[in-house]
Amino acid sequence: MVSKIDSALQFNRTVLNLRSARQELIASNIANVDTPNYKAKDIDFAKALQGAMSGSGVKLQLAGSAPHHLSAGTGENVMGAPVMFRNVVQPSADGNTVDMDVERAQFADNALRYEASLKFLDNQIKSVLTALQG
Repeated sequence: MVSKIDSALQFNRTVLNLRSARQELIASNIANVDTPNYKAKDIDFAKALQGAMSGSGVKLQLAGSAPHHLSAGTGENVMGAPVMFRNVVQPSADGNTVDMDVERAQFADNALRYEASLKFLDNQIKSVLTALQG
């Protein structure tokens, strides 16, 4: 019984974990807006969710002579999804690629989607409780 409830809530739990991790990445970008040579980072949320739900999110690493030798991104990953550098809209003289307008918009969008995911999860939990009580 518990495993059925757990599997029913798995999708929303995964979405919330990914949204939270993405919010941390965006907040890190905003915090480093004045750091020279800092490169803005983000994840492809749809691909990360697809990988996490299919179970193919965690992949074996190839052997390399340097930490970033075979990596197309930053070498980091979030729940198996590679953290990539954000496309540069307007580069700065100090090499920083953080665009505050883009980051603010992404932060607000992700926060709104996080709240919506919480609301969906709340409704799903209420439905499960109603089914258990009835």
